[in-house]
Amino acid sequence: MIVDKFNRVHNYLRISLTDNCNLRCFYCMPEEEYEFTPVSKLMQKDEIETLSKIFVGLGVNKIRLTGGEPLVRKDAGEIIRSLSKLPVKLTITTNGSRLHEFVDILDESGVHSLNISLDTLQPEKFQLITRRNQFEKVYENIQLLLKRSFHVKVNMVVMKGLNDGELIDFVEWTKHQPVHVRFIEFMPFTGNRWTSNKVFTMQQMLDVIREKYEVTRLQDEKHDTSKGYMVPGHQGTFAIISTMSANFCGDCNRMRLTADGKLKNCLFAEKETDLLSALRRGEDIVPLIHQNIRSKAKELGGQFNTDFEHLHPEDIHNRSMITIGG
Repeated sequence: MIVDKFNRVHNYLRISLTDNCNLRCFYCMPEEEYEFTPVSKLMQKDEIETLSKIFVGLGVNKIRLTGGEPLVRKDAGEIIRSLSKLPVKLTITTNGSRLHEFVDILDESGVHSLNISLDTLQPEKFQLITRRNQFEKVYENIQLLLKRSFHVKVNMVVMKGLNDGELIDFVEWTKHQPVHVRFIEFMPFTGNRWTSNKVFTMQQMLDVIREKYEVTRLQDEKHDTSKGYMVPGHQGTFAIISTMSANFCGDCNRMRLTADGKLKNCLFAEKETDLLSALRRGEDIVPLIHQNIRSKAKELGGQFNTDFEHLHPEDIHNRSMITIGG
């Protein structure tokens, strides 16, 4: 088992396949012109397989593939097929733009639950946020997955003054389709223009939704990062990820492996452990994994707390979101 000094067992690994993406969401990617990691410095397919098997041997039973956009990687399909043979629950987070090319591979590999990032239901605003004209394709692909009975979670980063006016529209979407919307509080990363006055908190979201709907609190599963709700009679549900106003660090079981093979024990951790270089040198990486997780802070990477209104983003030392992995 992989256990930290707070006795938290870590059995969930998020693997970033690439820091590349075909969208340019401003809260994830600092600039339009972005220098991506050279292919030689990325984990190769066999290295991802090797590292995954090592983590599984240490007790990992869930792996999520992320990016950037994981499906822009040329060998993404091969990696999905390979990891699907491991005794883990395999899932993926994607922007949805290329899912029509991978739906059969996902189905055959037993990947039937996906998180799809979609911050607006308005095509014009989608282009403003992502700097790409891909809304119709993403929405069509969501419909394709629903038609084929995939479990679809839609991740919406809520930003005050930009898309907080669409909360009701997203909840309305759950009425007639089994989509599971997850509203995410806006979090600070290097270069994403975060300010505290752009954060729309969980309580504010609930206040808006309850003005129109009576909502029922759902029973959360162990290690859930989101707090679940539903409107009685709706096919789908909604949930809120309240990182900024009410963190869920006390039950954290997550580890992150960046596309260049660095282990992060928290999304906001400043320090990383270079597993890929050690693997390429033929070293035993198991002690490095344990050492990294033992150094994990109690909450939020040890860099801030839920008093986010007094948080200065320049004081947080971290990567941009796209280089960490979603």
